[in-house]
Amino acid sequence: MIKKNDELAREGFAEPSALEANFIQNIINDDFSTNKYNGRVHTRFPPEPNGYLHIGHAKSICLNFGIAARNGGITNLRFDDTNPAKEEVEYVDSIKADVRWLGFDWDDRMFYASDYFDQLYDYAVQLIKAGKAYVCDLSAEEIKEYRGTLTEPGKESPYRDRSVEENLDLFERMRAGEFPDGSRVLRAKIDMASPNLNMRDPVLYRILRATHHRTGDKWLIYPMYDYAHPISDSLERITHSICTLEFEDHRPLYDWTLDTLGIYHSQQIEFARLNLTYTVMSKRKLRMLVEEGFVSGWDDPRMPTISGLRRRGYTPESIRDFCDRIGVAKSNSMVDIAMLEHCIREDLNSSVPRVMGVLRPLKVVIDNYPEGRVEELEAEYNPENPGLGSRKLPFSRELYIEQEDFMENPPKKFFRLAPGQEVRLKNAYIIRCESVVKDEKSGEALEVHCTYDPETKSGSAASSRKVKGTLHWVSADHAMPAEVRLYDHLFLKENPDEEKDFRACVNPDSLTKLTSCMLERSLSEAAPGSRYQFLRNGFFCVDTVDSTKTKPVFNRTVSLKDTWAKIQKARQDGQ
Repeated sequence: MIKKNDELAREGFAEPSALEANFIQNIINDDFSTNKYNGRVHTRFPPEPNGYLHIGHAKSICLNFGIAARNGGITNLRFDDTNPAKEEVEYVDSIKADVRWLGFDWDDRMFYASDYFDQLYDYAVQLIKAGKAYVCDLSAEEIKEYRGTLTEPGKESPYRDRSVEENLDLFERMRAGEFPDGSRVLRAKIDMASPNLNMRDPVLYRILRATHHRTGDKWLIYPMYDYAHPISDSLERITHSICTLEFEDHRPLYDWTLDTLGIYHSQQIEFARLNLTYTVMSKRKLRMLVEEGFVSGWDDPRMPTISGLRRRGYTPESIRDFCDRIGVAKSNSMVDIAMLEHCIREDLNSSVPRVMGVLRPLKVVIDNYPEGRVEELEAEYNPENPGLGSRKLPFSRELYIEQEDFMENPPKKFFRLAPGQEVRLKNAYIIRCESVVKDEKSGEALEVHCTYDPETKSGSAASSRKVKGTLHWVSADHAMPAEVRLYDHLFLKENPDEEKDFRACVNPDSLTKLTSCMLERSLSEAAPGSRYQFLRNGFFCVDTVDSTKTKPVFNRTVSLKDTWAKIQKARQDGQ
């Protein structure tokens, strides 16, 4: 369900502690005190439609929509579609779906930079007439060479002093398509000796023959982001233009553009982008993973994309919680992916049914259980959430347990099944291992024979006898075959960006497909996207792409082991 701003405020976005801790909120509070924007807060989320959104964008979405909601403001969704060579309608649609899925809505305020192409062109003409922009014939390599370095000033272009009339003529002819791609650009005339390289006559327009997904072939020249962005903000009357930290050095150009044109001045504020361990946050690198076949697509559950996380079983609530926990900072840092996993565990632990699934089956035969008999055992779905109800579990003579739950020669403190050892079957009986049938060549256990104690049925008066181990199981005759996909980190290194080639540390074991799993029959009607806890195995969801009625596929969202909780406990114990 899409949540409006007032609903978000009611749901906790307006916590006083959050308002006090957020440095952006402090800026807004100061603006309120001076009536800078007449009490308005108007933000925007401006993605470029050249790929799918990732968890880093989720942080920006939550920040822009959330801070506007907290202050009674509004948020625009604006597509920065100024580079048609890399942009597609597929990405536009995916971005809209992701923002809505996260729980936010832009109402009727969806815009595109391309909405303003005519106005942007007119403003460029205004800059030329004011002597603040000129057409330059230097190549991209020459412009880079002329720009200078951090320690050396740049050199002025030999075309910098063209007359206003010549620049107007050339710019119009650029638009008309008289010149080849890359042969000319429009540059701002600022200061080639500026200590900020972004102010050394930056490019405002380039010639680019590419069909635009909205404007078709109308335009042969396209504005650069640093030029289109501030003007788009101004035209939409944005008050607080919240960007990631890499745009801090671009802020002088943002201000110069608006001041020089003399138009409404939005305020750019930078915050630290999200960096997450064992993944990459560059759309360029994510695109490489997709195009080079390291993953199955943008929505591969190993990807940090919002669509990948959704397909893996993450909830919008868990991602919003994660973004809230990491907060808003002024300096970049690395966030442990264990924290994200902790958030989804916390969200799912009491909200989803707990069922039994055997991932690597080993057959158990209960020799003293009557052949042909089937009992229907009562089992609640989640003791922490009685509202989820219960279901009937069929119990019969032949069962499946996990291979790892049996060992013929176990070490000490192995409290599972072993010859002469007893365990309780969850919601059922205590069984004792009597013998094992093994493969003659490999020695692998093929079948375990047990006896059961009929007086130990769970919930009965005589069920109080204690054993140290409890195993999950499924009835062999009633189990549902399924494929289960186990996911691990996509990269072996904590920070793949530090490697010379990030692809060299892709984890070859990031996906394990188990094709012989046996699940309890209550999952036969599970809809795509449904989430469950498989007892002792983790949290899983029905895959939304590959799963079918006849061949169900479940993705493991996260294991039950909570690394982040242990880290936090260790920190607390050390205080």
